[in-house]
Amino acid sequence: MATEVEEYLTRLRVERGLRENTIVAYTRDLAGFVDFAERYGVSSVDRVDRRLIRRYIANLTTRGYAPRSIARKVSSVRSFLADLSRRGIIEHNPAVGVPQPKQPKSLPRALPARGLGDALDRLDGSDPLQVRDRAILEVLYGTGVRVSELVLFTVSSLDQGAFVRVAGKGGRERSIPVGGAARRALNVYLDSARPVLVTPASGDALWIGRRGQPLSTRGVRRVVRSRIATFPHALRHSYATHLLENGADLRSVQDLLGHADLATTQIYTAVTRKHMTETYERSHPRA
Repeated sequence: MATEVEEYLTRLRVERGLRENTIVAYTRDLAGFVDFAERYGVSSVDRVDRRLIRRYIANLTTRGYAPRSIARKVSSVRSFLADLSRRGIIEHNPAVGVPQPKQPKSLPRALPARGLGDALDRLDGSDPLQVRDRAILEVLYGTGVRVSELVLFTVSSLDQGAFVRVAGKGGRERSIPVGGAARRALNVYLDSARPVLVTPASGDALWIGRRGQPLSTRGVRRVVRSRIATFPHALRHSYATHLLENGADLRSVQDLLGHADLATTQIYTAVTRKHMTETYERSHPRA
């Protein structure tokens, strides 16, 4: 089974072009399943059955994993077994139809637009790192990109500041408009801060760290946490929620976020309904 896993991970990397952090997650999830299966004497993929997968889910639950984590791990196993089934290595995918623990419905937490704007406006210093951090925050909120997408930005990926080309999940590329505040922050960064930070090791990377290396996802998370005490994904949630609250249609927001499935974007409709309900109850005299 371990050999089949290695070959599957290679296909994910080479044929599907998945990002390295996604490959790492698959590797970790499948290694855990292989270890569990071997404890039950199952070392061959053709001996994996529904009972083993049910036991695996029960084991994860007993060990205290959250429903969301269990769902991700089982999804990795299901995808692996589906690949084996498609290639005729096994007759069918034994994970199909196996129920998973119900996940509690959680709404994305959007930051208040005014408070977020004020926090960004307070970053008005001339220190190169502060100029860079302001640009990072403005671009995250102004484009809604994932942090994994942001760190891949290059200077040449900017189209005169009006749009940015984004390499999304699954190799899907999209072009996103960059708002006025983000464009201004980008221009200041490119004119006054990046030239100070850049070294021969920087290459064409847009975001440069303190030592001249391209900024990593961990570095971006550190910037967001230190500057506005939140996480990059909160800015993505805020981007989508504020667009919908101000009249954007769901399909356009789906395209901007790079979601392959509209159902993924529809979670934000619950956020905007909650906002509308609160506004109505606060504002209408007969609410």
